[in-house]
Amino acid sequence: MNAFHTGMGFDVHRFAAPEEGRPLMLMGCHIPHDRGLAGHSDADVMLHALMDALLGAAGLGDIGQHFPDMDPAYRGADSAGLLERVMGDLAERGWRVVNADVCLIGERPKIGPHRQGMRDRIAPVLGIHSDALNVKATTTEKLGFTGRGEGLAAQAVVLIERR
Repeated sequence: MNAFHTGMGFDVHRFAAPEEGRPLMLMGCHIPHDRGLAGHSDADVMLHALMDALLGAAGLGDIGQHFPDMDPAYRGADSAGLLERVMGDLAERGWRVVNADVCLIGERPKIGPHRQGMRDRIAPVLGIHSDALNVKATTTEKLGFTGRGEGLAAQAVVLIERR
């Protein structure tokens, strides 16, 4: 008998100052933009939300427990590499991803031109076909910190299965 679990993740990062020269990483892809996100790792807000959703679905806590931001080992870490570690933890426990839906919240950048590249980059890490990974974005109609362009947020929902 199969067991199905769902998980939800949410993450927020502020934009770094332009002089910091941080690249903007979203779903493991470098996205051309005038500012990157501030954070201990590469600050990939979409992958952080996705990892929290996966860990939550499997009952394994959150990314702060697995990759604490006070640990120098994760300074500048590639979030796609951290996602691979999360997937290893799930696989060890018999879980596999069925599908995932990740939503970027912010006015800019527009991710339409990058959507398929994001799916192609991350779906293999999740062990699914790119059709089972949805990537989308929404604005907040210029309201709140994302509307003012101070940062980005992301939400993710996943379905995992254990046989």
